[in-house]
Formats: sequence, structure tokens, C-alpha cells
Amino acid sequence: MFLNGKEEGPSQVSGYLNLLANTIDNFTHGLAVAASFLVSKKIGLLTTMAILLHEIPHEVGDFAILLRAGFDRWTAAKLQFSTALGGLLGACFAICTQSPKGVEETVLWILPFTSGGFLYIALVNVLPDLLEEDDPWHSVQQVLLLCSGIVVMVLLSLLVE
Repeated sequence: MFLNGKEEGPSQVSGYLNLLANTIDNFTHGLAVAASFLVSKKIGLLTTMAILLHEIPHEVGDFAILLRAGFDRWTAAKLQFSTALGGLLGACFAICTQSPKGVEETVLWILPFTSGGFLYIALVNVLPDLLEEDDPWHSVQQVLLLCSGIVVMVLLSLLVE
């Protein structure tokens, strides 16, 4: 295959793999947001805020990966936007799979599934980097930032209804 008139190399393939992973990630985010709103407006808003805070730097990083893989800016932006449709599909899937027995049946499997996925990603990607850090000050900064994120979510939960 060709990209921008050049034959694809390993970096272009990594761009396509990143798009696939981002689409799947956005699908699980859509599942989480929809299922959270099925539980309550408060949990839905908190989940949405948490995912937005996570997604902004994540999407910028994915855009940079696409640029490095050889995509031009406009194509990379369009492809990044298209991966966001995975979130809409996830939300639609969560809503369409509602059980006739009630919302509890749907939420019973969606929230644990998405939470487990988020925990898995955090443990597989973030924890090894923290453990390999040589400078203790950087590790302390990471833990403080993690705690700051928890405090922000607690404050938001107190402020929302």
C-alpha cells in the first residue's frame, strides 16, 4: 500500500495500528459514558469529565503519532476525528443493549467491563514507567499528580448535584 505517494514502512503501519487502538479505546469510552448516564446524571457527568480530561492529551499524542507515521496534518486530523465515531458507536451500543428487566441489568456488565479495561491500561502502561524511574523526585511528582487527579474528581463529585 502507499501513503502520500510513498510505499508504506513500519512507521505508517504503526499509524494504522494506532488508529485501530484509538477507535477501540473510544468505543469503551462511549460505553462508559452511556452506561454512567443510565445510572444517574451525576455519575454520567463525572465519567464524562474524567474521560475528557484523559482524552485531550491522549488525542494530541495520537495526532503526533500519525504525523510521525507520515500522514499530513489534514489527513491526520480527519482520521483522528473518524476514530471519535467509535465513542458514538459505544454509546449507541450501551443504549441499545438495555435489558427489558431494567437499566441495572445493562449497567451490571458495562461499567465493570469498561472500568477493568481502564485499570488494565493504567497498570500495563503507566505502572512499569513509574517502577523504572531512576529519579525518586519524578516518582514523587507522578504520585502527587495522581493524587491531584483523585482530589479533582472528589471535588467534582461534591459540586455536581
